[in-house]
Amino acid sequence: MPTNVLVAYGTTNGSTGEIAEAIARVLRKEGLTAEALPAAAPPSVTEYDAVVVGGGLYAGRWHKDARRFVRRHRAALAERPLWFFSSGPLDPSASERDIPPVPWVKRAMARLDVREHVTFGGCLREGAKGWVARMIIRNGKGGDFRDFEQIEAWAARIGHELALAQPV
Repeated sequence: MPTNVLVAYGTTNGSTGEIAEAIARVLRKEGLTAEALPAAAPPSVTEYDAVVVGGGLYAGRWHKDARRFVRRHRAALAERPLWFFSSGPLDPSASERDIPPVPWVKRAMARLDVREHVTFGGCLREGAKGWVARMIIRNGKGGDFRDFEQIEAWAARIGHELALAQPV
């Protein structure tokens, strides 16, 4: 029986959701059942065997929907395999080096025994919501810095780990 994985995400302009969709797609290729859903309104976590939670980074903080999701479901999350990812740097730094989690995420990782956290590059496109986002784009600092090969390789590692844990 395939492991059922939730990939919950908090995003403002959609790019973290696109990362979550890519992760779920790779997990399905690995033979698992996986779906990516907004962290603001997922079904009960108890329906899933494992969870991946991602949040966009804004001013050094994880997206509020991702933080609320983790707080609201902390008891259930503590009972299952759990991974975190962040999306945010608007430069190639996330592909060049390991970027540590922001303080709130680091504390949550310790409390919930998160298996791994990774920070992926972010994406900010024309038409983004928010005054700050529009200023960043206007100043030529936007763009797409997501490395989907890196994202897919990370998701495949999760898939392999979950597949190895399944009884034969």
